Amino acid sequence: MITRSSGYLARQIATTHWFLHLEDPLQAWLFGGVLGILVLASTIGAVLQQTAKSDTARATIDNLNARMRAWWKMCAIFALTLLIGRIGSLVLFALLSLLALREYVTLIPTRRSDHRTLVWSFFVITPLQYYLVGIRWYGFFAIMVPAVAFLFIPTRMAMTGDTEHFLERAAKIQFGIMICSYCLSHAPALLILRIPGFEGHDARLLLYLVLVDQMSDVLQYVSGKLTGRHKIAPQVSPNK
Repeated sequence: MITRSSGYLARQIATTHWFLHLEDPLQAWLFGGVLGILVLASTIGAVLQQTAKSDTARATIDNLNARMRAWWKMCAIFALTLLIGRIGSLVLFALLSLLALREYVTLIPTRRSDHRTLVWSFFVITPLQYYLVGIRWYGFFAIMVPAVAFLFIPTRMAMTGDTEHFLERAAKIQFGIMICSYCLSHAPALLILRIPGFEGHDARLLLYLVLVDQMSDVLQYVSGKLTGRHKIAPQVSPNK
């Protein structure tokens, strides 16, 4: 099984190709829509920054412009993903998962006994998840983290003999793996879906994901500032 999987991955590397085909009208429209929204929002933010007078307005505009800069960076990463092919996309998103997981771990309290479990999370579970995506083993990559890893993490932690706040510590690591590795790995998985009659157009799915997510983020922020009266969860998201 491992030999066959390695051979398949080698063939994928040898036959990798560009995903970004702007001669495809729908793909060009999706790419243009993402770029157009960014340009329009960045222009509006620049104009508002020059006209804002009160401190509150300037703080709001600064927050909006910070969001736009973050979106430019994220869209640049997605564009790079579409240019470097399947294997390059997997490697890129795997690195992003590791960076996201590292950032997450710095925000949660951990004990010395958790370090070996975290090593497994970083250097075994996350790479294995992306390897399974790369060889298109959907049946396993869809359940590896929520089933196998979720059982392995508390088991490995129990082997250290440290039971203080055991469930809390295990749940935090499990949640980090789920969000940073499992969920994020579904983005490059869109590029390897086998949909009859849709061959060669996988990039449309990723572009559509980015477009919908971008519009959701921008529109909810703008509508909240224009029409919102009461903050739903001020302790969770004080700017909305």
